[in-house]
This record gives sequence, structure tokens and C-alpha cells, in this order.
Amino acid sequence: MEGETAALARRIRDPGATHDMTVNDDLAAAAPEVMRHRPRLLGLGYRMLGDVQEAEDVVQEAYLRWFQDGREDVLSPEAWLVTVVTRLSVDRLRKAQTSRISYVGPWLPEPVATEPPPDAGTEQASDLSIAMLMLLERLAPEERAIFLLRDVFDAEYGEIARIMGRSEPSVRQAVHRARERVRGGRTRFAAPADVQGELLRRFREALAADDREAVLALLAPDVTFTSDGGGMVNAARNVIVGADRVMRLILGVERKFYGGTTERWIQLNGEPTLVRLHDGEIVQTVSIATDGERITAFYIVMNPHKLRGLASGPRAIE
Repeated sequence: MEGETAALARRIRDPGATHDMTVNDDLAAAAPEVMRHRPRLLGLGYRMLGDVQEAEDVVQEAYLRWFQDGREDVLSPEAWLVTVVTRLSVDRLRKAQTSRISYVGPWLPEPVATEPPPDAGTEQASDLSIAMLMLLERLAPEERAIFLLRDVFDAEYGEIARIMGRSEPSVRQAVHRARERVRGGRTRFAAPADVQGELLRRFREALAADDREAVLALLAPDVTFTSDGGGMVNAARNVIVGADRVMRLILGVERKFYGGTTERWIQLNGEPTLVRLHDGEIVQTVSIATDGERITAFYIVMNPHKLRGLASGPRAIE
């Protein structure tokens, strides 16, 4: 069984693999039916954990349980898999929240490459953005799962109650509380991707010109600057708040550290993002939140462990 499990694990991590599997023909025939749910499961795990590898691990575990134990009597493989991924993610998030207490400096989600939207001018779903993932950090693990299942994945209250092992009235109350907590941190206007990208480009141009007034004009008075170096590279150990403080920090860092880097625009977490490269390797991602007129938050990821996955291209995340 151990060799069978290892072979199956390799197939799950690489659904397009063509090497032989030691699982029986019935399982092999069933694989395409259950494997088609992987992007949705990975999307749920990533939104729960903010870490692609962690999300892949919980999805892998769910599939291993499915194939090892046999699920011929399950009417809905998708519902079963969503239940397992949700519960595994809740358990992992509880442990992650404990370990993040000792994290060096602010923690940010791992950025993930995504395909650009079909119409860059439309207001796209913001539930994958770094800003939204940071708002979800306000929620307790079970509350986060309930909110995502309802507001992102459109699950019915009865289905969520079954997944979470709670009553339907309790789920409804949890959804209401979670919405209030998340809305409390959102701007009144969710800017379309093209507006957000244009603001970030104008900011970058003002920064390159060392134009302090132009930079300041693009920042909201209470703008925040959050950088995640994970203790591995130099980064601000606290969140910086206020337009003047953020401007002075960014201008100072720009002059001192980024002379030998190149820049590129790519799609991360469903949004246009500026990345900096050194010798062809991504060393920093810069994403923002905006009210449509000014930048309200900067999210800078520099932790090398969180940037390694970007070289592999877009992820199949729904």
C-alpha cells in the first residue's frame, strides 16, 4: 500500500503525468471525474491559508483519503472533497496562526500568478487579492471557512452547516458577523483592475522621477505600507501608516537599494502587480489597494520562500 500511495501522490501533484500507476483500473477510471474539482479545492485551500504549498498539501491529503478508502457510495464527490479540504484547512490555519506569533515582521499571503481577466476594464472579483486575503485574517478559522463557502463559493447554508458540523441558524449568524468584520476594512469603492493598474503605474513614474509632490498626491492620508521579508531580507518590522511617512520610506528605499534591479508588470492574485527582478529572479512584488482615486495600502512581499513559486507561471486556482 505504501508504494501505491506514493505513486498516487505523484499523480495527484501532476494530473497530466503519463507514468504508470499501481492503483486499480476502477480508481484510474474514476480519477478524471474527481480530479476536475482540483482547481476549486486549491482555490478554497489557498484562500483559507494564504500559502500555495499548504493549500496543495490539504488538497493532496483529501485526494489520498478519497482513493485509499474507496468512496463508491458517495453521491457527490465534490461535496465530499470540499468538506475534507475545509476541515483540513481549518486545522492547519489554527496551527499557522499560532506559529505566526513568532514570524519576523508583518506576515503577508504568498502571491500567486493568475491569468488576466478576459476584460481588463471590468470590475473583477477581488476575493483573491492580497488586500482581501489580509481582511480574511480578521476572522477565526471556522468563521473564515464559513464566509468563503458562502460568499465566494456560493454554498447553501444547509450545505455549510453539514460541512462545519453546525446548525443552520448558527451558520447564518456566523456569515453575518464575518461580513460585518470584512466590510469594516473595505473601501467604499472597489476599483477595476485597469484603474488599479493605472494608479500603480502613475505612482511608479512619480517615484522614478523623484517627484515628492506627485508621489504624495497619489497616497491616501492614512495609507499603510506592509512589507514581508520573513526575517530573511531587510524589511520594515512594523506596518508604516500615514502618507508622509510612507512617502519618505519608499523614496529612501528606492534611492538606496533598487539601482541594480529591473521591473516587470505581471498578473498576481487577479490584479496588475509590479515585480522587481535581480539577475532574472523575482526579489519583490508590489501590489496595492485603492479607493479608485488614491492608493490606500501597499503590500510588499520580499520573503524568498514566498516568491519561489512565481517562476512556474499561472496556477489553476478558481
